[in-house]
Amino acid sequence: MSPDIALLHAINGLAGQFPALDTLMIAVTRFGVPLMVLAVVPLWWARSQRDRARHLAASAGLAFLGGLALNQLVLLFVQRARPYTEGLSHLLIAPSADPSFPSDHATAVTAIAATFLLQRRFRAGGAFALAALLVMLSRVYVGTHYPSDVLGGLVTGSLAALVVRGLYTREGWLNRRLVRLL
Repeated sequence: MSPDIALLHAINGLAGQFPALDTLMIAVTRFGVPLMVLAVVPLWWARSQRDRARHLAASAGLAFLGGLALNQLVLLFVQRARPYTEGLSHLLIAPSADPSFPSDHATAVTAIAATFLLQRRFRAGGAFALAALLVMLSRVYVGTHYPSDVLGGLVTGSLAALVVRGLYTREGWLNRRLVRLL
């Protein structure tokens, strides 16, 4: 048995045994991404350091979207079946029709957390990173991903945040246009 499947069984093997933990993990997997996005959105209307806050919010949004776009490129080459379709996991949520690798949830939450960390917003970035880890764990726990799927999402989300950090500067043309909106 591969380490990926062994870890899947170790994490997903708890599913269905502890109703309170099942409820928590289902909630995290369902609401984790939207809650992280909602935590970033208010930066757009920050009163102090408005330009910096807007740049951070826009950077997180661009990394989020860039990571998901990168996942679509990966899907041109990798069509991995979900673990529940292979009879390897106990599914606690509705099945998904798209391939398993990489995890879009993991990509999205990592892109947000990595953006904050790369912008040296360590307190918020650390909180987002912990939330991201919980979301990634929940995706394996509920049976919809292999551990390597969420690791793949961690890589694509991090790459997207690094690219945005390198290309989208506070002094750049695009940022000057975006921070003037609203």
